Amino acid sequence: MKIGRLLLIPFSLIILLIVFGDKGLRDYCKLQEKLSSIREVNGLIVNENKALKKEIMLLRGDARYIEMVARRELGMVDEKDIVYQFVE
Repeated sequence: MKIGRLLLIPFSLIILLIVFGDKGLRDYCKLQEKLSSIREVNGLIVNENKALKKEIMLLRGDARYIEMVARRELGMVDEKDIVYQFVE
């Protein structure tokens, strides 16, 4: 019976170290949560990269898309367009 009690104390300490110690079970759970959030952010970045690659391809080869971007972002007009300027 005494040997069982003597073994119970080190065994209990080992269990406490496994659960609460440095690099223990708690740290493992925190790291798993962090890994999950990093993977989620990584997925968002991958999707953004795909969209940017698609836009690059359009800007390299699609004249209509280039014209649309020039009109939208630079305020450019075509020679055939009629421009109205309102004065307040």
